[in-house]
Amino acid sequence: MDLEERARALGVELGYEDYQGQDKRSPESSVRRVLEALEEEASPSRDRHGALVLRRGARLPYDRPSMVETEGGEQHAVEGTLPDWMPFGYHTVHGDDGTSRRLIVSPGACYLPNGLRIWGWAAQLYGLRSKTSWGIGDLGDLSRFNRWAAEQGAGTVMINPLGAATPGWPMQPSPYYPSSRGFRNPVFLNVDALDGADDPEVQNLREAGRRLNQAPPIDRNAIWTLKEQALETLFRRAESADHFDRYYEGYGGSLDDFATFCALAEQNPGPPWEWPSRLRDVHSTEVASFRRDNAERIRFHKWLQWQCDLQLAEAGGHLDLLQDLPVGVDRGGADAWIWGDAFAEGFELGAPPDEFNRAGQSWGIAGFHPRRLRESGYEQFIQMIRSQMAHAGGLRIDHVMGLFRLYWIPEGCDPSEGVYVRYPADDLLDIVALESHRAQAFVVGEDLGTVEPVVREEMAARSMLSYRLLIFEEDLDSVPENSMAAVTTHDLPTIAGVLTGTDLKAQKNLGLPANEEGTQEMASRLATAAGMPADAALAEVIPAVHRRLAACPARIVVATLEDAVGAPDRPNMPGVSEGWPNWSLPLPKTLEELMESPEVARVVEAISAR
Repeated sequence: MDLEERARALGVELGYEDYQGQDKRSPESSVRRVLEALEEEASPSRDRHGALVLRRGARLPYDRPSMVETEGGEQHAVEGTLPDWMPFGYHTVHGDDGTSRRLIVSPGACYLPNGLRIWGWAAQLYGLRSKTSWGIGDLGDLSRFNRWAAEQGAGTVMINPLGAATPGWPMQPSPYYPSSRGFRNPVFLNVDALDGADDPEVQNLREAGRRLNQAPPIDRNAIWTLKEQALETLFRRAESADHFDRYYEGYGGSLDDFATFCALAEQNPGPPWEWPSRLRDVHSTEVASFRRDNAERIRFHKWLQWQCDLQLAEAGGHLDLLQDLPVGVDRGGADAWIWGDAFAEGFELGAPPDEFNRAGQSWGIAGFHPRRLRESGYEQFIQMIRSQMAHAGGLRIDHVMGLFRLYWIPEGCDPSEGVYVRYPADDLLDIVALESHRAQAFVVGEDLGTVEPVVREEMAARSMLSYRLLIFEEDLDSVPENSMAAVTTHDLPTIAGVLTGTDLKAQKNLGLPANEEGTQEMASRLATAAGMPADAALAEVIPAVHRRLAACPARIVVATLEDAVGAPDRPNMPGVSEGWPNWSLPLPKTLEELMESPEVARVVEAISAR
């Protein structure tokens, strides 16, 4: 079998169409490395045990009647096709060949409320600091903001991912580089809302924490040092609660594994592959012994997740909280340690060169191994989606094209030397649809940039909303109704950054290959949307732009808080590791000031007119 046949059989693409519409061939050396990683897993016998993801009326791959055991415990003989009465959910099918496989029955389309048409905010939670914050916006601040936003008529607030970071210094600032996508970062806990927070020891730490509000860049290391001490104090004095035990039991073993990883990481700095070999395997006898010897510390990490869950539920009770799902995880984090076999080893995810990142991007994160994921019954993917939809009215899937294909960059290679690998998109989309209905949560797919036509076709067929940006759209009136629209996003310049030239200047100062032509196009679109010259006063342009945004056909429109307060700096400057405070910029106004701001009120008035 030649290289092309091997690649076709395993869903590996030899090339792709770049952002200029030109055919780009991936290096043969990179293709061979990807094929080697996939071929060791490929065999017909292994494929027979993978999960079946079907819809009602679909044909089962068996010649004789099969027995389906539903997740509710009922048993039904099924011959040929799945009957129309088969319940949606996670079942087991016992085939005529003696095998048993997970059977996932999906409605095929995501939950989408009839007549949905709302506006809302996009908020970077860490930057949403109040006067009572400990140097970083927290879940208590989010709850206050959501309550205020709902009173103003907002229907949703989209927040940055809240995934847990690996314990230790320095704390990872990027919400798109999580240690786990299934558990949350306790740095966002509102310590003051916890039982016992009036303890004198906690009060002293609170004073130090609030002084950190004066720091322009957010110092997560200093913040967590104080919060961890306070949380340890409160945990020691907390009474055992039955509902905590019920919360813990609801996660099965995954919460215990996550908490064990956190305790291990505290004692073993560095990624797991640098740990003693006996601790690298989650199922080893040495790890079991560690669990016994460190039971109280492990319980502390589980307690932190419980508190995160409670506070997130409170914040999500005011309106439809829109959570954000990153495309991958830290290769040295909890998910990769717990589910190591489910991830592709020796590769990083990224993106080829495009109009705004001419060198391409290597994100340094790990992605699922497509075949291993299927053979595991998609359990890791299911748990991840379910966790992300908890206490949320919606889910934004970052880089939704990743459900169809991902750009694998072999370790040691340049981002331009990557290879696209196909994923079981039909299965993954059907699982998202099933979990969407169970959570009654709508789904938005981030489909910006160069996206294959099939991606948007499948999204439309499955009631998944597209994601459109005013600064990219030539005709805002042509955006599909089933979409969410915004002016800009966290990786792109703010309105003030574009129109004042500060963002372009910052790019040049950082030595980035600045796209002056693209920035001028953004400025032109903003001026056209506002119906004003590009040099008009920002105080007039910003609400006018949002008034135009609100008039587009999209079901959901959102304004970023950075734009509402006229902030010139974007939250993240892609391709920069030093020289720019990525994911560490607080808003220039406190939460209290923001809620009383005339500038913000004008944006609310403009966008709520829809």
